[in-house]
Amino acid sequence: MKEMSPTPQVAVLIPCLNEEAALEKVVRDFHAVLPGALIFVYDNGSTDHTVQVAKRAGALVRSEPLRGKGNVLRRMFADVEADIYVLVDGDDTYDAASVPALVNKLIVEQLDMVNAARAEQSEAAYRAGHRFGNRVLTWLVAFFFGQRLMDLLSGYRVMSRRFVKSFPALASGFEIETELTVHALQLRLPIAEVLTPYRGRPPASSSKLRTIPDGIRIMRLIGRLLREERPLEFFSVAAVVLATSSVVLAMPLLHEYLRTGLVPRLPTAVLSTGLMILAFLSLACGLILTTVTRGRIESKRLRYLSTSIRWDH
Repeated sequence: MKEMSPTPQVAVLIPCLNEEAALEKVVRDFHAVLPGALIFVYDNGSTDHTVQVAKRAGALVRSEPLRGKGNVLRRMFADVEADIYVLVDGDDTYDAASVPALVNKLIVEQLDMVNAARAEQSEAAYRAGHRFGNRVLTWLVAFFFGQRLMDLLSGYRVMSRRFVKSFPALASGFEIETELTVHALQLRLPIAEVLTPYRGRPPASSSKLRTIPDGIRIMRLIGRLLREERPLEFFSVAAVVLATSSVVLAMPLLHEYLRTGLVPRLPTAVLSTGLMILAFLSLACGLILTTVTRGRIESKRLRYLSTSIRWDH
């Protein structure tokens, strides 16, 4: 086994939008527990004093004009070079004191991602709508892609260079956490999850997550990922629905034909035939796209393996 350098470069990535109320404390807390780390704050079009606060706290400040957390992460992952990446929101809800243990777990167990599952410190820390939505979405992803994480939407993660540099980052908004999780599950990467304290926001800070609109966007992303990454299952369901509809429409016609030898409702017969043809076409699409998807997964896996882990000699 290769030896590990005792001092891998750690980068803390903080996406921010109007977080002046909490940001200075976040930056200083992570500086204190990771004194050798580089702290990057990526401003996403703030209209308050977020940029000035970040600079005053000692962070390296950059900007991404395209609004949306996914757009910010895409830019951060492309720009920042490090061995270990710590992703955390800038709202001071996550526990900085937990990060040394998370980083150590990543290194010692040679993982690609450690997810910080949220252990709520109070009822006010996590709105009921967000809690319910997270459970539903986590269950859906677990059902389709495997149950290895319990907190799908955590904004606090520690990742290896190999994970970050092989992640395509196609989402534009808060659904990026779902994409991160599915990427790890699909490639069957070594990952872990650790419970960490999660507290309420400072009084002057407000959540950017909109429960219903962002929940719908995440559901749409899960549907898209299911279609693209599990095409046989997706199109098989469509084929079953179409075939069932065809049979339901055809049964009265078949009964009438056997009784009288006539087909009195020709439009219904044509519709039933068309639905059955579509069912077979849907199944064929699923079979063909499964082969295409396998090729894509193999390419992603090879890209993952080709990325060096820079704390290895």
